[in-house]
This record gives sequence, C-alpha cells and structure tokens, in this order.
Amino acid sequence: MTRICIYPKDIQIVTGKSERYGRSVIKLIKERLDKEKHQLVTVDEFCDFMGLEPSKVKGLLK
Repeated sequence: MTRICIYPKDIQIVTGKSERYGRSVIKLIKERLDKEKHQLVTVDEFCDFMGLEPSKVKGLLK
C-alpha cells in the first residue's frame, strides 16, 4: 500500500536537504493551497508545487 501524504522526513529523502527545510516546504504548500493547520499535504500536491514527476517521488518513498 502506498501513502498519499508526505512528511518533512520524506521531503528530506527526496531533496537531500534538512528536515527543517521539509517543514518549511510543507508550510509554503499549505499557505499556497489555503489549507488549515490540521490538513495534510499529499505527494501529488508536493510534486505539483516542486515541479517533480510523481512516479519518481513515489518510487523513492517506498
């Protein structure tokens, strides 16, 4: 089963940057998509925001 939500640690794996960077990216995505604090960010939303191919990102997260 594949996950649909992305977390700062996942962003760290994909980008090679710090977990703190991952938290800031999630915050930016939530602001851009007008999400509330309790709502999660999906892998597809992350890929859309970063301009990445979802299949490649999902491959890294397995």
